Amino acid sequence: MGRNTRKRRTPLATKAIAASAALALGGGGLIWANFYASAHESNNQSWGGNQTKAATAQVATISCPDVGQKLTNVPNQARQGVAMELANLDKQITEAYSRLASTRQSQTNDPSFVQNAIVGPLKEKRAATIDRIRIDIQRVGGSFDNSLKQLAACTTQTANQTNAGGQQQNGGQQQNGGQQQNGGQQQGNAGQNIGGQAGNGPVAADFVDITKVAPNVQGKPRLTGNASTGTFSTRCGVNANKNFNTDNVIVAPGVTNGAHHLHDYVGNQKVNAFSSNQTFLQGGTSCQNRNDLSSYYWPVVRIQDGTQDFDQNKDGGGKEGNVGKILTPTSAQIKYVGSAASKVVAMPQFLRIITGDAKTTTNGLANANAHWSCTGFENKVQLTTQYPICPQGSKVVRTFAFQSCWDGQNIDSANHRTHVAFADAASGVCPPGFKAIPQLTMRLTYNINPPTVQNGQVKNAYAVDGFPEQLHKAATDHDDFISVTTGGLANKIANCVNRGQQCQ
Repeated sequence: MGRNTRKRRTPLATKAIAASAALALGGGGLIWANFYASAHESNNQSWGGNQTKAATAQVATISCPDVGQKLTNVPNQARQGVAMELANLDKQITEAYSRLASTRQSQTNDPSFVQNAIVGPLKEKRAATIDRIRIDIQRVGGSFDNSLKQLAACTTQTANQTNAGGQQQNGGQQQNGGQQQNGGQQQGNAGQNIGGQAGNGPVAADFVDITKVAPNVQGKPRLTGNASTGTFSTRCGVNANKNFNTDNVIVAPGVTNGAHHLHDYVGNQKVNAFSSNQTFLQGGTSCQNRNDLSSYYWPVVRIQDGTQDFDQNKDGGGKEGNVGKILTPTSAQIKYVGSAASKVVAMPQFLRIITGDAKTTTNGLANANAHWSCTGFENKVQLTTQYPICPQGSKVVRTFAFQSCWDGQNIDSANHRTHVAFADAASGVCPPGFKAIPQLTMRLTYNINPPTVQNGQVKNAYAVDGFPEQLHKAATDHDDFISVTTGGLANKIANCVNRGQQCQ
């Protein structure tokens, strides 16, 4: 994914950690495996998947540059073909991760196994795929940067090279740099998993007791005389009807299981890899406002207590490291808010926005926009790189604040980012050439029994679904949106916000 032209400001300490991690990581897809295992589970623990252990083993990684993030200028006629090939790159990494996870003994016996049997063949597949992307672009008269061919190669790294350590919390909406924590390890000699119920995270370091985190929420921009202070709420339910799939029609149109993880859907009820703007208009909605046919979808959260769900043996589910009981939110609040600096214009029909980055474990935190907290703490603490352990009686809260500036022309872009941007964190002003639109905000709550961490182990962990090589890190949380309205609803939302009213 590409980067937005305007970044959120972060505390100096956060920037320092992020910068050091960016040097260690670069950017791309990471695959984790245990070369020389020294960690082990206690002998009296059966593998039910309800405990994970922090990293103590020597770990190898394969870092694959993210090609999609670099493709910012793809002709419209080529985008479908390019999207298919980018999905192939994701599939190749997923398959390589699976092979890495299933060859523990071979890796231990032969130090060159990963290079010869996994990294080398992966490079060849990626090179062929990148070349097909070149052909797709040039066939319709577009230009291709030949330096992208260098992104085919993946590199191996040890845990020490990739684990920048430290913690990051941020009360703003965007973080810069790159950081990750060790996790997702598996025991090589005995073949037992120690990183989450599927062996790829989360681990103890991915959780923090929220009562022990210092307040970090930043203040909002000061309102100007031209501010748009209204709100428009739409009630679309919590996906109690279990409308799921593992597609992503924005990033991977026409590709079944393009997300490699499961999404909750509310709003539009006919969204899958093969949906079009026309089918969106015919899709019906779970929203009380029948003119709101927008699609709101996000990765599910699962509790890893040894429970299996319906997709345990399916693509995007257990077959790709997304395991455990799927949790339905107790509430899902969807609200459009205004700009501190200006009036807003109506969202264009079929505008697509992705907020956050599903690949922050490998891409770094430049596009991270995850916010985790607990009820009773939301105005004090927001977490990006760790999941909160909430006090008894407090609910886990996920919040999203989408990009609120639009380029005024495009409903999407080649990397699905550059047509929208964040307003400046201090002033609320959009970047030059961008217009303020109603900002979509979402707040999801979950009833989760607090995980417990003791002696480097976490019991009854929970985690957001994700690509298997992303290790189920909290920072990989993301949210997707397609604006589809009828009956003049887009204008009604903008007018309500501009007039300072509270509407629904």
